[in-house]
Amino acid sequence: MVESEKITINLGPVDLGKIDVLVEQGIFSNRSDAIRTAIRNLLEQNKEIIGEVKVRKSATIGALMLDKSDLEKKKAQGKKVSLHMIGVLVLKDDVTPELALEVFDSVSVNGIFHAPEAVKKALKC
Repeated sequence: MVESEKITINLGPVDLGKIDVLVEQGIFSNRSDAIRTAIRNLLEQNKEIIGEVKVRKSATIGALMLDKSDLEKKKAQGKKVSLHMIGVLVLKDDVTPELALEVFDSVSVNGIFHAPEAVKKALKC
């Protein structure tokens, strides 16, 4: 279920040339491998900041997939949910905007959010 998201970045010619040298020297298999490794290293160096945000916002890190039955169970508990996600949040196609609004007080996603367009619009995401 965990997928990757394609992004576009702009690099200056010198930085790109340096990455190409590392690829030519066999340090990385290609440009994407070099950039992914650099990003992972950046995230590792800043994991304390991410951890602080997780605690402060009561965020969930990882991947979460919810369908209509999951939301109906939350609704039956009688209190609205504030969901802060770092990673991937998927609300399945059977989730209606009305049900989402009944269950969620707020939804914020740092990462990837997949849901029916009407649900995204209702939740203002």
